[in-house]
Amino acid sequence: MKVMLRMNDAGTLVVYVAKKDLEEEVIKQTDSDAGKVLTLANGWELEFSELPATEKLPLTVEAKRLS
Repeated sequence: MKVMLRMNDAGTLVVYVAKKDLEEEVIKQTDSDAGKVLTLANGWELEFSELPATEKLPLTVEAKRLS
């Protein structure tokens, strides 16, 4: 699924999923075999093959929902 990553005013990474009209803060980042897994405040886990550097945000990237 396509998601947009950005930093909010507090400096926290935020994920926006347009198809679900969902915007949540990232509460945890972990490494996996396939890349980086971000855990959102609502409990979703999204896996990214490549996570861009924060200075390149906002950016739309492809993610896979794990849970």
